Amino acid sequence: MKNILLSSFILLSFFSCNQTKSVNSAQEILLEQNKEIKMETATLGNGCFWCTEAVFESLKGVSRAESGYSGGDIKNPTYEQISTGNTGHAEVIQIDFDANVISFSEILEVFFATHDPTTLNQQGADRGTQYRSAIFYHNETQKEIAKKAIEAGNESKTWINPIVTEVTKFETFYSAGDYHQDYFNRVGEGNSYCTMVIRPKLDKFKKAFSDKLK
Repeated sequence: MKNILLSSFILLSFFSCNQTKSVNSAQEILLEQNKEIKMETATLGNGCFWCTEAVFESLKGVSRAESGYSGGDIKNPTYEQISTGNTGHAEVIQIDFDANVISFSEILEVFFATHDPTTLNQQGADRGTQYRSAIFYHNETQKEIAKKAIEAGNESKTWINPIVTEVTKFETFYSAGDYHQDYFNRVGEGNSYCTMVIRPKLDKFKKAFSDKLK
């Protein structure tokens, strides 16, 4: 009888132990999954979004790069309204990214390397407040990282002139609509702006950041 009771106790202990291990294992898996994906959003203005969208959507860790507008005074602006330069909006790319794959600092590294942050309201031949260099920060951490990146950029003397990139709290993002999304990949070589402006910028970016490409 004692042997039977002892055997039963051992079996109960075994199953109880295994059950506890299973629960712990499941909890560990859930924790690990939560660690694996840490989604954040960045909203950046660095010239014509036809160019910049093609850059950011190529990065590892970026799940969405959408062309749109931020920083203006009117709701639901159209491209035609934005093009006047009178609405206060900037053409921006809003990016969803996994911070465990690519950090906000790395996003800004690409941002500063793929446009001229020293020209006020201008990128190449594109002129107007809608083409200004801007970082619309989503939290205080992004704000601090942005300010430090600008400070480091000025100290490095990478550019002859000082950085004029605007650092402003994010308020609202308006999508530019289907026509402007994934523009380079859809239109590609069939458009002179793509071949003369976007293609050289994209080629330069891919060469400089080959380790960060999808």
